[in-house]
Amino acid sequence: MQLDDLDRQIIELLQQDGRLTSQDLARQLDVTAVTIRNRVKRLEDDNMMRVVAVTDFSAAGFEALIAVGVEVQNRSAEEVARELARFEQVFSVSLVSGTQDIEMLVVAEDFEALQKFMGEELSRVAGISNLSPALALDVMKFQFNAAPLS
Repeated sequence: MQLDDLDRQIIELLQQDGRLTSQDLARQLDVTAVTIRNRVKRLEDDNMMRVVAVTDFSAAGFEALIAVGVEVQNRSAEEVARELARFEQVFSVSLVSGTQDIEMLVVAEDFEALQKFMGEELSRVAGISNLSPALALDVMKFQFNAAPLS
């Protein structure tokens, strides 16, 4: 599916404020509310867009953000990744190529919770042979709307 200018404008406005109504969008884009509703439905039906609430991990009280590289042995990386994805502290899990098999992003309320997660909970996941954690010292960019519109 190709996005046209109106589709892009709708998506950009909803990225700024996902609570805009069809009437609000129509007024700003100088089209009818019916046109907006039809476009939004098509974009959602074609999996080009979803309107969701996004939380900010630091505003939600999480002090620690770490990237963790995971090496897997004696089990498929996909199985391990699916198990890791079930942890509430893990908000991103990717199968990757390179020296690691999996990359994940983890948040924790504080360093005590991080230590418990890394030392106790991850140790129960069968197949993990090595972890390479990297603590985020400062988050320079956190972009949840990463898919380009071109």
